[in-house]
Amino acid sequence: MKFIGALCGFTAAAIWGGMYVVSSYVFKANVFQPFTLLVLRLIIGVATLAPIAAWRGELRYTGDQVRSLLGVGFVGYSISLGLQFVGTKLSGAANGALITSASPAFIVLFAFLILREQLTRFRIIALILATIGVVIVVFDPTQVQLGVWGNVALLGAALTWGLYSVLVKWVGAKGLSTLAITVMVLIGGLPLTLPLSIYEIATTPIDWAKINLVIIGGVLYLGVISTALAMFLWNKSFELLDASVASLMFFAQPVVGVALSAWLLRDPLGVNFFIGGAMILLGVLLASKR
Repeated sequence: MKFIGALCGFTAAAIWGGMYVVSSYVFKANVFQPFTLLVLRLIIGVATLAPIAAWRGELRYTGDQVRSLLGVGFVGYSISLGLQFVGTKLSGAANGALITSASPAFIVLFAFLILREQLTRFRIIALILATIGVVIVVFDPTQVQLGVWGNVALLGAALTWGLYSVLVKWVGAKGLSTLAITVMVLIGGLPLTLPLSIYEIATTPIDWAKINLVIIGGVLYLGVISTALAMFLWNKSFELLDASVASLMFFAQPVVGVALSAWLLRDPLGVNFFIGGAMILLGVLLASKR
C-alpha cells in the first residue's frame, strides 16, 4: 500500500509537471482568462469522473459529507487553483513551478496541526533534503521573473494547497471512496469560480477565432489528465500514506517540468538536475521508511 500510495502521488505530481507549460501556453494565446480556464478544467474533470462514480454506485453522500466536501473543494479548487492560475498568468510558468513547490512544507505543518501526525526527525530531514533538491533543480537567477503580485498569488496557492491536501485526508476518514471524494470536491470549486468566470467573459469576451486544435488539446489535458486523473491519484495517495509522507511526492512536479522542457524545448540538462533529483529521491525514500 505504501508503494501504491507513493506511485499515485508521484504520478499526479509528474502530470502537474507539464501543467504549467500547458496553462502558460493557453494563457499566452489570450483566449481564456484564468477563472474561465479553471471552470472549464473543473467541469471537464467532473464530467470525466462522475459517470464512473455513478456506475460504481459511489455517489451517495450524507448532508454532513456534502457540506464537508464542498468546503474542502472551495479551499482547494476555488482558492488554491484560482491563485495558481492568476499567479501563473502574471509571473509565468517558471515562477509557478518554483513557488508552489513550497506546498509540501505547508502540508507537513497542517498535518501536524490538524491530523496530529508525528513530526519525526526523519520526516523533517526528508523534507529539508527534498526542498534543497527542488531549489537546485529549478532555481536559475537568470530565469526568475519579477512579478510581485503574481508571486504573492503563487505563495497563497502553495499554502492553501497544503491545507486542502490535509483536509482531503481528514474527510477520507468519513468512510467515502477516493472517487466519491474527488467528484464532490471538484464541484466545490465552482460556486466561486463560476461567477468570476462569467465576469471575465463579460469584460473580456472569448476570441473564438483564436481557438485551434492545440488550444482544445491543452484544455482537454488540463481537464481530463491534470484534473480528473491527477486529482484522483493525489487524493488516493493521501488516503494510503501519512500526509507528511505523501506531500514529498509533490517534489516530482518541478523535476518533471524541467525534464519536459529539455525534451520538448531542447533545453540542456545540467549537473544540477541530476544532483537535485537525487536529493529529492533520497528524501522521498527516507520519509517512506519512517
